[in-house]
Amino acid sequence: MTNRYFDKLEQATGGREKSIRWFRDKIRDFGTPPPLQLVNEGEVRPYPYWGRMNFFLYDAKYKDKLPYWDRFPLVLPLEETNNGFIGLNFHYLSIPMRLKLLNIITDFATDRRFDEDTRINTTYRQLKRHPIVKPTIKRYLNSKLDSPFRRINVDEMMMAVLLPIQQFQKQSETKVYSDSRRMMARR
Repeated sequence: MTNRYFDKLEQATGGREKSIRWFRDKIRDFGTPPPLQLVNEGEVRPYPYWGRMNFFLYDAKYKDKLPYWDRFPLVLPLEETNNGFIGLNFHYLSIPMRLKLLNIITDFATDRRFDEDTRINTTYRQLKRHPIVKPTIKRYLNSKLDSPFRRINVDEMMMAVLLPIQQFQKQSETKVYSDSRRMMARR
């Protein structure tokens, strides 16, 4: 059996579709991997994989002024900026809400195979009408990256959103999720 975390999860399915509960139980059984392990086990490069989710380590520029921030984002990049990019950070949502957002973005998949060749082809403009998107929109600066980008293929996205690997600085995830729910309630 391989040592790569996502491969171990996928092998455990025996090639069959499994429920979200099954994946969450397996994640509990295998334990939560350290962020650097997840980054180092996958395909990496120094710039984001467009149309796919990415893990990376990040050091926020205004961390002293921000109420909180995620040290290990799980992001679907949406738009390039002159010094970085804007994307959806799924970690700002509770796991059930992450699954709802995942369901929304898969409507923008380039095909229905949902394999390593499938991409998510969407923009902020296409997604902004969904209130769930609002708390996840974040801007990332190239100068504040602390690791390469680890590619998450579409067939790995559900496993990635179920992993409790968010690393919020200065506040608990309970506070972050509460603020996100409040943000979604505002129109």
